[in-house]
Amino acid sequence: MEIFIVSIFVLGYIAITIEHQIKIDKLISALLMMALAWAGIALGLNSFSQWFDPHAGGMIETFASLTQTEKTHLMESTLLHHFGKTSEILIFLIGAMAIVEITDHFQGFYAIKKFVRTTNKVKLLWIIGLLCFLLSSIIDNLTATIVLITIVRKIIHERQLRMYFASFIIIAANAGGAWSPIGDVTTTMLWMNLKVTSGELIKQLFFPSLLCFVLPTLIASFLPIFRGNIPTEISDEKVSKSSGFMLVLGLFLIVFVPVFKTLTHLPPYIGMMLSMAIFCLVAEFLHNRSLRHSESLEHGNGPTLHALGKIEIPSILFFLGILMTVAALESLGLIFEFGKLVSSQISNDVFVPLLGLSSAVIDNVPLVAASMGMFQDTTDSSVWHFIAYAAGTGGSMLIIGSAAGVVAMGMEKISFFWYLRNISWLAAVGYVSGIAMFLMYN
Repeated sequence: MEIFIVSIFVLGYIAITIEHQIKIDKLISALLMMALAWAGIALGLNSFSQWFDPHAGGMIETFASLTQTEKTHLMESTLLHHFGKTSEILIFLIGAMAIVEITDHFQGFYAIKKFVRTTNKVKLLWIIGLLCFLLSSIIDNLTATIVLITIVRKIIHERQLRMYFASFIIIAANAGGAWSPIGDVTTTMLWMNLKVTSGELIKQLFFPSLLCFVLPTLIASFLPIFRGNIPTEISDEKVSKSSGFMLVLGLFLIVFVPVFKTLTHLPPYIGMMLSMAIFCLVAEFLHNRSLRHSESLEHGNGPTLHALGKIEIPSILFFLGILMTVAALESLGLIFEFGKLVSSQISNDVFVPLLGLSSAVIDNVPLVAASMGMFQDTTDSSVWHFIAYAAGTGGSMLIIGSAAGVVAMGMEKISFFWYLRNISWLAAVGYVSGIAMFLMYN
């Protein structure tokens, strides 16, 4: 049955990568392989000799000796655990998307668009990239990707060029999230599990992460696609008087989420829901005030429902399918055992970069979770910082290798093979250069 589940995973990923050739949306492939993988676990439960307990973070070697009832209960508990953790990410993502969409409803990003006055493609690439690199370290790489792609959509109307910009936003977002304890879910995991401290993480990874972003962007500056200027268009769009206020409030409420988490020790999605609720309350008040003399003021026509209706639900469900399929492989102990086998044969200086390469295919969350069980090093040991960099930036090498990439793939309809042909080699150059700097520094 393990062979069946792994085969489903491989075939599902192949279907996702060639979705344009087979004309089957990646959402269908992701949900199908998730359901089949867990169905395989349920039907073959008695044939498994071991089980990975996510609560204890280790293998249950005596799984085969458990009764049918105990095995079923453990499977249900594990499934609920993974669904809960995945749902936390998805709810967080929905809240961030809603805030971005409401900000856009009030033309909040027009303020940044006015700030970006250049029409030179290379200058714009650097401005957007630096904004994303810094923003992702504050509001996490996923939200930063959503915000910056939304801004790029306001500036660039040529789809091919916009795909390039979105791709470099992925590289910048993942690089920016790697050196901050709140910039990526994996660095947050290491931080919350006392593997790293925030000060030492920033000290060790800022410059390798910066090089990981700067070098690919520098090379891209000489590509033909970035020659010349962006065509300027005269816009007759009426800008809301509240645009600047809503932009500042939206960014402040997103930045408030990690502060709320620090103060209350509650999961980040609780803080995001609070921020979303406050933002929606202000949005509805401004909307109602602007229409108080109009007969069209009706419940249900406000910016909140409008924003929720524009959220990329297919991307949310695709993310659900991917994470829950990987959770199925983790539950069988396949990821954990593979990591132990490889790490026993090669040194950390080789294993960790390979782990980063794996994160381009397999979600980096279970990889980092497994690595925390493989190593017993003390807090702020260089191996933890190395893992944070590799897992955070390695996903840039494939469009499906990171949450930022998955969201950008959905927002801009970037195909797997287009990214592989045009961007992957640049992301690999940045990834390797950052590793070289980290190893020299240590």
